[in-house]
Amino acid sequence: MPPPLAAFLTIGFICYLFRRDFRERPAVTAAIWLPTIWLFLSCSRPSSQWLAMAGIHFGDVPSGGAAEVMEEGSPIDRLVYFALIAAGIYVLHKRHIDVGKVVRENGWLAAFFMVCFLGVLWSDFPLVSFKRWIKVLGHAVMVLVIFTEPDPREAVITLAKRCAYVVLPVSILFIKYYSQWGRMYDPFSGVGSNTGITTNKNILGCACLILGLFLFWHFLQVRHEPKSRDRKREMIFTGALLLMVGYLLHKAHSATSTIGFALGVVIIVGLGLRFVNKRAIAFYASIIVVLLVVAQLSFDVMGSFVELTGHGSTIEGRGELWKELLKIHINPILGTGFESFWLGKRLEEIWSIHWWHPTEAHNGYLEIYLTLGIVGVTMLVCLLLATFHKARRELLVDFEWGRLRMAFLVAVVLYNWTEASFKGLHPMWFVFYIVAIDYARTVARRGTSTSLEIKPQQEPERVLAHTGWLDVPPRPY
Repeated sequence: MPPPLAAFLTIGFICYLFRRDFRERPAVTAAIWLPTIWLFLSCSRPSSQWLAMAGIHFGDVPSGGAAEVMEEGSPIDRLVYFALIAAGIYVLHKRHIDVGKVVRENGWLAAFFMVCFLGVLWSDFPLVSFKRWIKVLGHAVMVLVIFTEPDPREAVITLAKRCAYVVLPVSILFIKYYSQWGRMYDPFSGVGSNTGITTNKNILGCACLILGLFLFWHFLQVRHEPKSRDRKREMIFTGALLLMVGYLLHKAHSATSTIGFALGVVIIVGLGLRFVNKRAIAFYASIIVVLLVVAQLSFDVMGSFVELTGHGSTIEGRGELWKELLKIHINPILGTGFESFWLGKRLEEIWSIHWWHPTEAHNGYLEIYLTLGIVGVTMLVCLLLATFHKARRELLVDFEWGRLRMAFLVAVVLYNWTEASFKGLHPMWFVFYIVAIDYARTVARRGTSTSLEIKPQQEPERVLAHTGWLDVPPRPY
C-alpha cells in the first residue's frame, strides 16, 4: 500500500473514532481535553518535536554541550506544559476545589511532594530542579481535573480512549510506512528498533501497557452491560484497539512493558474470581512477596525469565550501570537534589563511560535514591504502601475501580525495576497519580446550605443535574 494512502486511511479511521465518541456524548466536560493532551504528549513526543516534524523550527536548541541541552530543554515545551498547568489550575479554581481536603485525603503523597520541594533547596541546579518540580505538580493538577468531572470513572476511560485513538493507529502507520519517524537505529551497532509515535521503544511499550490495561478493564465493563447494538459495537472497537496494543507490544520488544501488561491483566481477572477473598488481599500479597524473594534467592527466577525473553544482555548492561551509579559520591541521606543527578559534570562523566548515553538509572528506586537519598526512598515506599491500602480498601467499596487501581499499582512497582518512571513527565508517573489520589468533593446546592460528598466511585450525574453545575445532560438509567 502506498504510504499516502495508508496515511489517508489512518486519518479517516481516527476521525471516525472521534466522531463516534462525540456522538455517544460521554458525561465529561471540555476540560477533559487538558489531561488528554497531557497524557498524549507523555505517550508520544514533546511539542517541539511535533513542530520539527512539520518543518517548524524555533532555534530553541542550546548551542552548548550535552549537559547544557539537558539543563535548558525546549522553551516551546515549557510554554505548552505551563499553559496546560495554568488552564488546569483555572478549571480547579472554577470548580471550587478544596485544597485542604486534597492534602488530608492524600497525606503521604503531599508529604512526598514536600520532600521533593525541599530537594530543590539542596540541588546544585536549583532553577532547573524547581522547573521540573512544577512539571511533576502538573500530574496532580491533571488528575484532579479528572476527578472533578461529573463522572470521574467515565472521564478516566474517555481520557484513555481518546489518547488510544491517536497513539495506537499512528504508531502502526509510522512503523510500517514512515520508518524515518517510526523507527530508530543505534548509531554504534546499527541495530534498529520500533518507536512508533514515541521517541524510543521503551516509551512505546509503556504507552501500550497503560492504554492496554485501561482498554481491557473497559472491555470487561462493556461485556457485562445488557446486550444491544451499541454494546456490540463498543466491544468490537475496543477489541480492535486491544489487538493494536498486542501488535505494538510485539514490535516494541519491551520485556518490562509486556510483563507488566500481562501481570495487570492477570490481576484484573484474578480479583474477579469468586473464590478470591477481597478482604485478604494484603495476606495474599505478603505470601506472594515472600515466595518471590525465596525463589529469587534460591533459583534466580528473575534471571532465568529474563534469559527466556531474550533480554539478558540488556539487563546485564543495566546491572553494570547500577553498580557504577552506586559508586558515585553523593549525600546518601538527601541525594543530589530533586531530579538533579543527570546534570552537569556528572552527566558528562557518565556519558564518557557509556556510549549509549543514559539519562536515567533504569531503576525507579535507584533514581529516587540518587536524587533524594534514603529520605526520598523511604517516603516513596510509604507512598506505595499507602496507595496499596487505598486500592485494597477500594475493592470493598467500588470493586471495579479498586481492581484497576491494584493492577496499575503492581504494574508501576514492577515497571520501575528496570525503568525509571518516578520522574518528570513519564506517562507511568502520571498514571500512578490517577491510582494514588483520592478526592471526595463537597458540592453545595444553590440557594441552600446542604452539601453532598461526591467520590470517584459514585455516579454524580443525578446529584449535579439539578444543581446547575452539570455541563452535559445526565445519562438515562
